[in-house]
Amino acid sequence: MQRSIKPAAALPTAGSRRPAALPRRLARGLKRRAAKNGTLLLMALPALLVLLMLNYLPMVGIVIAFKDYKAYQGIWGSAWVGLQNFHYLFSQDAWTITRNTLLMNSLFIVTTLVGALGVAVLLNEIRDTSKWGTKFYQSAIFFPFFMSWVIVATFAFAFLSADSGLLNNLLTSVGLPAQDWYASVNFWPAILVVVNLWKVVGFNSLIYLAGMVAINPEYYEAARVDGASKWAQIRTITIPLIAPLITVNVLLQIGRIFYADFGLFYQVPNNSPILYPATDVVDTYVFRSLIQIGDVGMAAAAGLYQAIVGFALVILANWFVRRIDPDRALF
Repeated sequence: MQRSIKPAAALPTAGSRRPAALPRRLARGLKRRAAKNGTLLLMALPALLVLLMLNYLPMVGIVIAFKDYKAYQGIWGSAWVGLQNFHYLFSQDAWTITRNTLLMNSLFIVTTLVGALGVAVLLNEIRDTSKWGTKFYQSAIFFPFFMSWVIVATFAFAFLSADSGLLNNLLTSVGLPAQDWYASVNFWPAILVVVNLWKVVGFNSLIYLAGMVAINPEYYEAARVDGASKWAQIRTITIPLIAPLITVNVLLQIGRIFYADFGLFYQVPNNSPILYPATDVVDTYVFRSLIQIGDVGMAAAAGLYQAIVGFALVILANWFVRRIDPDRALF
């Protein structure tokens, strides 16, 4: 008796229906997740709409950087000039504004980090001894952060004025010559660093102080039992435990390294043309190009250049952190 042999099951071919099941499974998975997290997605919807309207839809205007924009012709009706706006930008002032922006923001990151950590450590040390004193010092240090740059510029002028400034009065009182600070370019990198540190160190110190408050006090008790000094406790317990917070904060600041604080660089130097070699950054240059020159295309080209370099620096900084410690990278 011959046994019947059943034909082997046909292998799925490119035209079979089995691959079409993948999109259906994916759709069902998305529906299940939407049903499970529907409330959270609904809560996030307004923020996503705002992000879309304010950050992504305006990116259509990038095309202005490649056009000779005329208001009466509109964005799409203006003549296409290609890279002409970038050629003018790089042939004139790109090196100066790039150098000033990166140099000053790098100084701001370093000085703010050191200053904020120092202030946070001091506030953390007096937290248990004097609660009233802690609140007073926190309020006093944090108060300048709420001041507008117009008020800060007024304080700076009262301090640096060549005729009646407090600093020149102090110099002349000890026999030193007075300085015309608003005509001396070499002093302004240091002046801007000091002014920025005075204004923002309080806010950044509270961020690090919050991380220090969350540290388990038993670590410090064990260190004191072992005879560790206060500096040893700070160096071996406080700083390592808030290192992830420091890394994230520095990475976020690096992400904005090519975006200068317009109020600081425009208001504090009083927009003095003499000081442009030290105080002119991308933001002030774009503002003057738009307001004084009226060249919207070149202003858009400078803004696009700013965004591209800033994005590249974020990727580079995150790559560097990932090579050192992957757990502390942003992505």
